[in-house]
Amino acid sequence: MAPPEPVHPHGHLIWRLSLRWRVAVDRALTPLGLTHAQYVALASLSALSTDGHAPSQRILADHTGLEPLYVSKLARGLEAAGLITREPDPADTRAVRLSLTPAGAEVTEKAVDVVRHLVAQLLEPLGGPESPRARQFREDLNTLLDLAPEPEGAAP
Repeated sequence: MAPPEPVHPHGHLIWRLSLRWRVAVDRALTPLGLTHAQYVALASLSALSTDGHAPSQRILADHTGLEPLYVSKLARGLEAAGLITREPDPADTRAVRLSLTPAGAEVTEKAVDVVRHLVAQLLEPLGGPESPRARQFREDLNTLLDLAPEPEGAAP
């Protein structure tokens, strides 16, 4: 007998894919000493720092979609590991600016390569990361993210 259809099949499939993705990233990054969440913070910090400016924890939280309190906790752990620095923002006493250390930049570069390989594996059934189907999939995901309601209590 086949298992029953989930009450919300689309949500169920999104949930299962996101769980598999997170586990795959966690496993692949273990040799680098990173979790999926740490990777998201480091890779996003790297991307946000390309102009030479150190983004605030709040900007990093907004960019990643992670809760500001969780980003603060991640940042403290990454600082303790020597991967980032946290400095007070001279223009805003409540804000903390984040920067990758040289060791953080090195591990981030390696981690980005690992995850790039995982993305290629994930999207291979769609023809690879640059295929028309994969590009459409990315556009569809962005559409859904743009339209998804913000969690209760989230900042606008």
